[in-house]
Amino acid sequence: MATFETYTATKDPNATLDYTIKWGDWLTTDTISSVVWTVETGLTQTAATNTTTQATVWVSGGEVGTEYTATCRVTTTAGRIDERSIAIRIEQR
Repeated sequence: MATFETYTATKDPNATLDYTIKWGDWLTTDTISSVVWTVETGLTQTAATNTTTQATVWVSGGEVGTEYTATCRVTTTAGRIDERSIAIRIEQR
């Protein structure tokens, strides 16, 4: 069963930060076989990593006062596909 969830985070426009989605509860005994991150224009994806139960994206940039979305799409070894997003609001800190 697929779900769509959005998490919220805040970052400074000059920061390069990592954001992780933990899929363990949804996976139960399944594992992640592939991950694709899609980062909204205005942010820059600088790296992405994953384990068998979580996915991490590193992003930089953004304009103060703007909210961007980074979406993670995973495919599991059992063939399930799901997406979750992180809303990243840019604030001067």
